[in-house]
Amino acid sequence: MFEEKIKDLVTTALVVDSYCLGMHWIYDESQLLDDSFDWQKLNAPKALWHKGKTAGDFTHYGDQTLWLYEFLKDKNSFNENEYKDFWFEKMKNYTGYVDGASKNTISNIENNLIPSGSNSTDMSIIGRIAPLLKVSNTKEEFLKNVEKFVKTTHNSQKAIDCADFFARLLIMVLEKEDIFESILKLEKQYDKSIVTMIQKGLATKNEDSFKAIRDLGPACDIEGGFSGVIHLLSKYDNLKNMIINNAKAGGDSSARAMIAAIIFVASKDISELPKEWLKINAEI
Repeated sequence: MFEEKIKDLVTTALVVDSYCLGMHWIYDESQLLDDSFDWQKLNAPKALWHKGKTAGDFTHYGDQTLWLYEFLKDKNSFNENEYKDFWFEKMKNYTGYVDGASKNTISNIENNLIPSGSNSTDMSIIGRIAPLLKVSNTKEEFLKNVEKFVKTTHNSQKAIDCADFFARLLIMVLEKEDIFESILKLEKQYDKSIVTMIQKGLATKNEDSFKAIRDLGPACDIEGGFSGVIHLLSKYDNLKNMIINNAKAGGDSSARAMIAAIIFVASKDISELPKEWLKINAEI
């Protein structure tokens, strides 16, 4: 499904993750406002969490997106148990940051707990879903695959429901529907908690992104991050400006960027990405 767009969407997710690496998980305003930092290019990370990474590398979000893409390359369907085994083997030798969701999932697998996915409500899992289009022949199959994938490491109802929202939004935009109008249509299909997050994001459409994202909540959890993505998608019609201003707000910039960017590029073209950002340390 949408075969002609899959590579572009995966590339987009990886590129914006790599771009955000420089200031990812930086919350201190003085660091974010440092005039010596070049926001026009890919940068090595400032945060100690990404020690050993260099410019063009990915955060652990990008790394795991690439793993999923590699896993699915020779497949026609998504088997969550096979993927869980593949993911677990990858994690055994992984030298990047291992976040709470991954640590808890690893522990559950080692202790033979079923289901083994953590109960994390971190938003980062949602930005990794684009490769699943390759093994989805219908919208319904894509939504089921997204749910199975999310449950593998983020088995909370909040993560499942929010991933479903953005997966549906992605499909609508790939079907040539307007992003803003699609958000309004989808809003009617979800419960109060998601509607509230949508409305909070839309209410900041005309605000400065630094202020809006930091007021909404710049950290990893869906609470705050979801509204931040809605803010970005409703405010910007230029991808580069959206990603730069998102990164300048700090916090979990990569999680927000990966979701917002794949939806943005679904409506336009990968040529919206600056050429200097395409120098990532991976072949897609």
